Amino acid sequence: MNAASLSLLAPVPNHVPEAAVFDFDMFHDPGLLEDPHQRVLELARQAPPVFWTPRNGGHWIFLGRDAAFDGARDSSSFSSEMMPHDQMMAMLAMMPKGSPHVPIPYPILLDPPLHERYRQPLQTVFSPRTVSSLKDKIRELAVDLIDPIVDQGRCEFMSAVAEPLPVQIFLKMLGLPLDMMPQYRALVKENLAAQGADADAGAAAMQRLIKVAAIMRDEILDRRDNPRDDILSMLWKVEIDGKPITLEDMENYGVLLFIAGLDTVMNAMGYAVRHLAQDLELQDRLRADPGLIPKAAEEMLRLYSFVVPVRRVARDLEFGGLQMKANERVMLYLPGASLDPAAYADPGIYDLERDNKSHIAFNAGPHRCLGAHLARLELQTLYEELLARMPRFRLDPERPATFLCSHILGVDTLHLVWDS
Repeated sequence: MNAASLSLLAPVPNHVPEAAVFDFDMFHDPGLLEDPHQRVLELARQAPPVFWTPRNGGHWIFLGRDAAFDGARDSSSFSSEMMPHDQMMAMLAMMPKGSPHVPIPYPILLDPPLHERYRQPLQTVFSPRTVSSLKDKIRELAVDLIDPIVDQGRCEFMSAVAEPLPVQIFLKMLGLPLDMMPQYRALVKENLAAQGADADAGAAAMQRLIKVAAIMRDEILDRRDNPRDDILSMLWKVEIDGKPITLEDMENYGVLLFIAGLDTVMNAMGYAVRHLAQDLELQDRLRADPGLIPKAAEEMLRLYSFVVPVRRVARDLEFGGLQMKANERVMLYLPGASLDPAAYADPGIYDLERDNKSHIAFNAGPHRCLGAHLARLELQTLYEELLARMPRFRLDPERPATFLCSHILGVDTLHLVWDS
């Protein structure tokens, strides 16, 4: 491990026993950058299910499946609010007059009961019935992206397919013009590449959210005055606590949908297609029997979970036999939870016939992913069309895949080759 690339070591608090300390830098670990799956598999074998790392200012990591699951469900102990909501509102109120509205991705950064008030309006938007109505559009988009590359014999899959597909779906669902796609693709790349743990990263993240809201603002206001058949128009009709929705609420929802709906789906595609490129037998089996694809997609999500939600210890408490102090940070390390050897037999092996296919890729508890139905539909449709239209594809031996590590274990580039 290249120590020079790691963040500085922070002092270990007195209440953390030596046995619970494990040195792991989730933002700069060289192994994660080389191959996230193999590094997390190694971590799951070596590290305790709950541990304190002294990197990035020091924080807890819930690595085991039970720990991540229990932490995700217990919002009274492990808060999604990076500071109490009242404090956040007071801080924003102190900004200079005329400052731009700082959008907050509600309801991701809220705890119950306020969380439910902002999540409920989105339930209809992402219901199975609503999502199913998008199936033909998603298939059409997948075909439009795949067909032009078939005769090329090679592609960089992330930029050619995995990124534009969810971005276009996002734009179509919200009713935003497709000519805005270059701006959103640029923001997706910026968002994936710039995540971190320090104060500068937090300030940069705030600026990115302001940019997202600014790009969407004219269209949001237009849907208020000229409603159409899209999500923005639908949201203008809802009430929160019996009060009409505001422009600030709409911008909060907009940045939420941007964060939750784009880089997550594209990385799920990237990891799964990378796996298929290394497993030609599985490609052949799924081509011969496309009815297996939904089951195959679930095992991909288990094997390659990649989201790391952040929590704040809400009060002094004991968890897993360890003392934790108020305001310490917790990383729900879902990639490790899905590879927990205590929960899965041979967790690093892809097993289409695995008895235990349950996974935590979409999180758990009150913050379980609202867009899980949509994500599954996008993933399954993409795999169906890719396998139906493409010949056997392989990894390009001359251009290895590259990765990003942060709160998302991201696929940066994925070069494929095939016989055209």
